[in-house]
Amino acid sequence: MSTHGKQATFRQINMLHRRYSQQTGATLIELMVGIAIGLLTIAVAIGALMVSRGVSTAVSDTTGLQEQASYAFRIIGQQLRQAGSIRLDLASNKPEGAAIDAEDIVAFETIFDSLNNTVNGLDTPTTLTLGAQAFNEPSFQDATDPQLNRDCLRQKAPLVAGNGNISSSFTLSGADLMCQGSSGPAQPIIKNVSNFQVTYLIQESAFLGTPTIRRANAATAATDWTRVFGVEVCLDLMGDERIDTKGAAALDAQYTNCAGNLASYGNRTHMVFRNTYQLRGQGRI
Repeated sequence: MSTHGKQATFRQINMLHRRYSQQTGATLIELMVGIAIGLLTIAVAIGALMVSRGVSTAVSDTTGLQEQASYAFRIIGQQLRQAGSIRLDLASNKPEGAAIDAEDIVAFETIFDSLNNTVNGLDTPTTLTLGAQAFNEPSFQDATDPQLNRDCLRQKAPLVAGNGNISSSFTLSGADLMCQGSSGPAQPIIKNVSNFQVTYLIQESAFLGTPTIRRANAATAATDWTRVFGVEVCLDLMGDERIDTKGAAALDAQYTNCAGNLASYGNRTHMVFRNTYQLRGQGRI
């Protein structure tokens, strides 16, 4: 290669070297801008995650309260439906165990004190007590376990001469709705109960053939429990998760409780549930 060619080659090599030596990495400002954008993206993602978690928690809390209320009303309703029920003797003119004929006299038994044990209660503390006659009644479902009426804890009542009393008593202990059955200690049914109230529907004497119903507390109903033909149960349940109500308007941070008054949420979700039941077995036989 000639001297001129070598010099040209060296010049090309030097130019390439200078070109590559001029290529540098990101500057400090560019790096800081990149980090800031990355942190902003992470902050937005975390914010969206927290909002999603808050909504999910609120929905879960509300769903849990609804499930608890449904469970409590199902147990109370089952006891109210059987309250006052007594055994129908298909052959009252014959001794127990005798064969039943079509011409036998059918009558309700009078062993169970339905006038006093069907329904009663207290205002302080709020207590609702319901009762029914317990007896063996074989059915096609299970002839080996013939006692169909059970208390609020699904317990059978002890029988004497084939008869007994089913009793279920509901009351509030702390934040637990308790159930006292026919035997054994009381047990909690649901938790997180802020208030439990019972209102009794009393049937007044008929005026022009139309009976009237009025609401009363236990003290008023106690003068004659046989006039009670319905019961309204109110449950005020509060959630497990804390909510922020500091920034809400005064009325937005309140709810209507079982007494019909405005009350503060107290940084907890509150839901009020009401259910009205008619007593099927009430009245004098």
